[in-house]
Amino acid sequence: MKIAKFFGMFVAACVLGAAVAGSAAAGPLTLSYANFPPAPTFPCVQMERWKAEVEKRTAGAVEVQTYPGGTLLGAKNMFDGVKQGMADIGCLCMSYQPGVFPLTTVLELPVNFTSSTVASMVLWDLWEKYQPKEFAGVKVLALFATAPTNVMSRVPVKGLADLQGLELRASGGASKVLERLGAVPVSMPMSETPEALQKNLVKGLLSSLEVMKDFKYAETCKYVTMTNFQTYPFAVVMNRDSWNGLPDGVKKVFDELRREQSLWTGQYMDAHVKESMDWSRKEQGVEVFSLSDADLAAAHGKLEPMIAAWKERVNKAGLPADAIYGAALELKARYEAQYGK
Repeated sequence: MKIAKFFGMFVAACVLGAAVAGSAAAGPLTLSYANFPPAPTFPCVQMERWKAEVEKRTAGAVEVQTYPGGTLLGAKNMFDGVKQGMADIGCLCMSYQPGVFPLTTVLELPVNFTSSTVASMVLWDLWEKYQPKEFAGVKVLALFATAPTNVMSRVPVKGLADLQGLELRASGGASKVLERLGAVPVSMPMSETPEALQKNLVKGLLSSLEVMKDFKYAETCKYVTMTNFQTYPFAVVMNRDSWNGLPDGVKKVFDELRREQSLWTGQYMDAHVKESMDWSRKEQGVEVFSLSDADLAAAHGKLEPMIAAWKERVNKAGLPADAIYGAALELKARYEAQYGK
């Protein structure tokens, strides 16, 4: 009886391994996963969560080797590197590829996304609806966005008047926002910003608020002004040949994780921002301001040309800009109702 029971368990294990890995005797399938930010940041936290889930759900038939901090591919060559097979999987920020991803840049517009969760779900649904051709050469495994950008500063910014002439670190779309609002955007790597703040070379920055704790900006930036201007979209993509070579059981696991991983990342990011701001208030005495309704209306009036310019670029790329923009706002309202502002 014991022999029969053991044999039955052995057969069951073999069947499971065959379904997931294609062969019980082949050993684990190893995949490389490249990422460009440092390991403690949210894109890498989600990478490690995805790795753990894949290894668990495939019962060890897949092993994922992660490479954070640009150790395999950097931010600017991530997409091409994955397509060329330098890594099986990679995490990219589409903002580092100007002009390549016209649809996803709708998230970079200052339309007051209130959370990473909402922005991430909007991004996922837009991608599913429009299936933009720029992703045709890869397999999309997840899509998510940063939390919205807000002002962190050494001096109080209680209204638009306080932004005039204020030197703030920013990049990409955030720089354009600051220019239009009368501030002075200063471009520099995030890693150089803490020293620039300490030396008073910049008076603050426009970014998502997890950096208040992650980079200890709350030690110098004692004021936060809630603006919720724009977010930045990310994608996790897989080399098409690597995807095609996966057993069907593994493909099923990856597909089942895609939307779940996108939602998980947005919710993780929002919880991390809350933790960062709780720490900033309680431990660092940071004050938080909100723009008045009049200032918000004035700001969006000044930023409206950014939306018009985006629509022109997207139309030239052969995409229906008005429809995409309208769908983004409709999805934003739907997910804010579902997940809260």
